[in-house]
Amino acid sequence: MRILRAGDYKTMPWKNGGGETTEVLASPPGASLNDFDWRVSMATVAADGPFSSFPGIDRTLSILDGAGMTLSIGDGAPVTLETTSPPLTFAADAPTTAWLVDGPIRDLNVMSRRGRVAHAVERQKAPAVLPPRGTVRLLLALGELTIAIADQRHDLGPLDCILLEADDDRTLAVEGAGEFTLVTFAPAAIG
Repeated sequence: MRILRAGDYKTMPWKNGGGETTEVLASPPGASLNDFDWRVSMATVAADGPFSSFPGIDRTLSILDGAGMTLSIGDGAPVTLETTSPPLTFAADAPTTAWLVDGPIRDLNVMSRRGRVAHAVERQKAPAVLPPRGTVRLLLALGELTIAIADQRHDLGPLDCILLEADDDRTLAVEGAGEFTLVTFAPAAIG
């Protein structure tokens, strides 16, 4: 189990150079934008424009704050994401363009290498009890929360995370009145 503090995340340029991304965590440790198995990051989007392309990657996007943005993904109909929208999963190698609804937004971006790792992203409200799933679990606090695990308690501030590896079979009790995002990673199904 690891606690990740928002102040310790690293910021780097977007792959297409159009802005900056704040990396929460990537696997394996030290992986670049070209060779990660999975990656969790946040970005402030301040202008309309194209998304970076990530060949062979699946992406899930959700809005953390701001009025939202409309996405055009491949040949599909435009989709508008707001803070109340469920996370949207799509191929990160599909041509994607974003238009801001009303000013800058901050998003949460979860990516995994297609065929190697599968991910899921769920937005939930505390209090909640999260049983083990046999997957890597990353809980991102969206407000002030306390996590009880076994006989330990950990306070999380906004955008802090707790990470549990797949073999950690402990149950998490999430206390407080805030929301959080639960991200899980598991080996992709074969076949």
